[in-house]
Parts: sequence; C-alpha cells; structure tokens
Amino acid sequence: MRITVIGHHDEVTRRRIRRAAGDAQVAFASDPAEGIELADAVVGNVPDRLLARAPRLRWVHSPSAGVDAVLSDKLLASEVILTSSTGNGAIPLAEHAMMLMLMLDRDAPRWLRAQSERRWDRYAHGELAGKTVGLYGLGHAGLDLAAKAKAFHLRVLGMRRTPGTCAPGVDELFGQDDFPRFLAESDFVVVTAPLTAATAGRFDREAFAAMRPAAFFVCVSRGGIADDGALLDALREGEIAGAGLDAHGVEPLPRDSPFWTLPNVIVTPHNGATTDETARRGLDIMLDNVGRFARGEPLRNIVDKAAGY
Repeated sequence: MRITVIGHHDEVTRRRIRRAAGDAQVAFASDPAEGIELADAVVGNVPDRLLARAPRLRWVHSPSAGVDAVLSDKLLASEVILTSSTGNGAIPLAEHAMMLMLMLDRDAPRWLRAQSERRWDRYAHGELAGKTVGLYGLGHAGLDLAAKAKAFHLRVLGMRRTPGTCAPGVDELFGQDDFPRFLAESDFVVVTAPLTAATAGRFDREAFAAMRPAAFFVCVSRGGIADDGALLDALREGEIAGAGLDAHGVEPLPRDSPFWTLPNVIVTPHNGATTDETARRGLDIMLDNVGRFARGEPLRNIVDKAAGY
C-alpha cells in the first residue's frame, strides 16, 4: 500500500506521518504527478489530468476544509473516496465573524480613523445583546458561532440543508423555502456555508432586498455564495447597512475592487482561520485518516461528493 503526500513538510511532520501510516509505504512529493501510477491514496489535490493515470487510487484527502477547488467533475464521477479537514478552522472563523459583527455594529473603523488623526471622537453606538443573527450554514463553524453568539445574548437563527435536525445554540431552524423570512428577521446574516452548486450565487438581488435596511452581511466561509454585483448595489443603495467580508468572489481581491473603498464595508484578506491551531488541527485530522486508511478502518470527514461537502 502506497500513500503519497503532496507538498513540503518538515522532518518532524514526516516522521509523524510515517508513524501514523504503520506498515504502509509513504512517499513525499512536490508534484502530484510523481509516482501517481503507484498511489493507493493521495494527501493533496489530484488534477483531472492525473486521475486516468492512477488506477490504484482509492482515497484523496484534502488538507483544506472546503473542497470546492478539489472536487472536479472527474473526481465526482469516480469511485475515489474524498475526505477533508473540515472543522479545523471552525473556532477562529467563528471568532472572526464575531469580530466583524462587533466592528460593524459599533462602527469601529470610525474609531480607527479618529485614532490615525489623534482625534477624540465619542459617539453613541450599537450593542449586540438583543439582536438577531442568522447563520447561513450550520457546520462546524456555524455551530461554534451559534454558541459564541448566545454568549453575547443574541437570538440565533439557523439555515441548513436538513432543518429538522437539532442544532445546539440555535433558537429557530429554517428550511430553504423560508429563506426570505430568515433574512427579514436577521440583524446580521453570517455566511458559514461551503461553496456548492446549491449555494453559489444564493445571495442575489432578491436576497439582499429581503434583508432589513439596518442589517449587516458577513461572509467568512467562501466567496461566490454572494453575487458581488448584487452585494455592491445593496451596499451603495442602502438596502443593507454594511458588510464584513473575509471571503471574496475573486481572491486576492483586485486593487480596483469597489469593496476596498466603500465606507460601510470591512475587508479582510481571507485570513479568518489562518492560525497555528488551525494548521495543527488539520494535521491531526490528516494523521488520523492516514492511520485509518492503513488499517482498513472507516475514514473521517468523508465528503458527500454529490452535495459538495
């Protein structure tokens, strides 16, 4: 059995991977084409052009939580099992969402502008307590954010594919047919869902029109779930109060993007989960799965390829 690990890993990490693999052979490669014909499993991305050259391939592990960049049509049609590191960045993503909500609610950029000018600027601002946050996506990050939002005394609404199941920390679950009401009842709408065929462009002109004029839109998972043109129009025309954007439709965000200069937008560079702890948790998930594969045990974080996550 051969497990190929793509990318650069220090010697300590390599030893940990070999130890987790037990009797299985581990090959480290900088290019996925190296030895692909012999690979039973690959940790990393396998381009479409290489799938036909990998007759033994049974498992691919994505080191990232989202698999929209990995799940190609050929991989989707194959019998290869795909797993991900979903959950590794849930904690910092939820923290980042809370930060953006606080900054938007209190107009924190106004304080930062005043500080840069050494100007004492006191003003009446908002508080989160008593407001309603709608979470579009209740995976690991969404559920962690729900717990944090309850600690800030927010009412928490949730939307996901299976609304009938229990969701800790969520006051009310919504189905897809209730999307307009979900939006209309939220003071903050936070996107924590993966980018899939079902979520791409879900926040269009109708969606932003259904939100409250005083509401804020926050996206910390994947760009492309919001239609950028519709979002820009909603921000410019006052259909919504503002936005906190860590994930963007085009990344890096182009220098000429209007999002940089809109006064009611906070932009961060898809940086919400870039922590040492995220990397550590991702490595732990990968090591666990390497061991499971080598021992013939059920794998963790198996992606529903049809659903896209």
